[in-house]
Amino acid sequence: MSMSRARGTRERLVVIGGDAAGMSAASQARRLKGPDELEIVAFERGHFTSYSACGIPYWVGGDVAAPEELIARTPEEHRERDIDLRMRTEVVELDVAGGRVRARDVDSGEESWTSYDKLVIGTGARPIRPELPGVDAPGVHGVQTLDDGQALLDSLARTRGRRAVVVGAGYIGVEMAEAFVNRGYEVTVVNRGTEPMSTLDPDMGRLVHKAMEGLGITMVNDARVTALRTGDDGRVRAVVTEDAEYPADVVVLGIGVRPETTLAMAAGLPLGQHGGLLTDLAMRVRGHENIWAGGDCVEVLDLVSGQERHIALGTHANKHGQVIGTNVGGGYATFPGVVGTAVSKVCDLEIARTGLREKDAHRAGLQFEAVTIESTSRAGYYPEASLMTVKMLAERRTGRLLGVQIVGREGAAKRVDIAAVALTARMTVEQMTALDLGYAPPFSPVWDPVLVAARKATAKVQAGMR
Repeated sequence: MSMSRARGTRERLVVIGGDAAGMSAASQARRLKGPDELEIVAFERGHFTSYSACGIPYWVGGDVAAPEELIARTPEEHRERDIDLRMRTEVVELDVAGGRVRARDVDSGEESWTSYDKLVIGTGARPIRPELPGVDAPGVHGVQTLDDGQALLDSLARTRGRRAVVVGAGYIGVEMAEAFVNRGYEVTVVNRGTEPMSTLDPDMGRLVHKAMEGLGITMVNDARVTALRTGDDGRVRAVVTEDAEYPADVVVLGIGVRPETTLAMAAGLPLGQHGGLLTDLAMRVRGHENIWAGGDCVEVLDLVSGQERHIALGTHANKHGQVIGTNVGGGYATFPGVVGTAVSKVCDLEIARTGLREKDAHRAGLQFEAVTIESTSRAGYYPEASLMTVKMLAERRTGRLLGVQIVGREGAAKRVDIAAVALTARMTVEQMTALDLGYAPPFSPVWDPVLVAARKATAKVQAGMR
């Protein structure tokens, strides 16, 4: 007799990971099936559930007063919905053949096995932590979880110095640089790339570079970190590169993340070229009928290039959870893929991208035209109109939109949503020029900046066909 049969007709869903994907799946499954039909057990190794990791830089910078403001649903709220949520409990082994997981109490070390009928893997991603001398020294921090954010703030409270070095200039690196500026720190960003924000093309990243320097941030590009130097007390004192040394009282690693799939790999589940779990459109792990996965631990289909990508964003994780929970609960839902939309800011500079960069298009074997325009956020004569730069890529000959990047001040970033919809609909740049967008002088010029770029891209595509 199977374990599930021994429990009667009620099935057991086990969820590994208590953040966006895992708990969204658990909550949606609970909406569709009551406790008499479905038992839900969830494991979370940290202190918090259902929180916004994207908000951590704003908590560190003082825009958010307390970690509680970043929590969408507490453990107690989940338990009130008949979800057996076990905090500070880490799943250390997944037995697929036996349909069970082995979990360890983080504080006591006690271990136990829990069987499942259905399993959701939402183990997230882990920060890239290079093997460098001094990388584990006090004062060196990652910012992936609320526990990480609290550890950083506790470290700042114990540190008298006011020099911060951020290693990496992606979204987390740029946002943490802003957080330290807001706290009155002297900030240096050490970046291995030619320009900050490698999710942009270098010509657009250069605009971010200039803006960061305008805020007093020292931007060091083309620099490879070789060590973190420590003092007599063992605490970090400087970031060392091949060419220089940058004094530091605190260091934040913002180099990026990788899918946390150690458990899945050990269990023999299928992983993609980026190390993320591979799923079907229903977010079911390929080849496994009763296992689903979502969030930062999976790879997703890029609808523009047709290739698998790893994108760690809370928007995707929550959607994955909704899809998984619907399917676990007896309904049907799919997650078709992404176009790669992301926005960020450094102080008042807004940064946005969607679709493919030039190197993405080259990698996908696409031929394309690229155009860049400058326009304003509002009618030029309207008070506080600010400049923005829009770069657009279109496929040669067909004119299909391939990607958009935007850098500017207020009103710039969310314009990328126009392009995200156009990419999803596989529109051409010529079709975009006829879009009926909202217009009034306080909101936009007569020709919205995205449409100005679309007109220029259309002209370039048509000229190439002559």
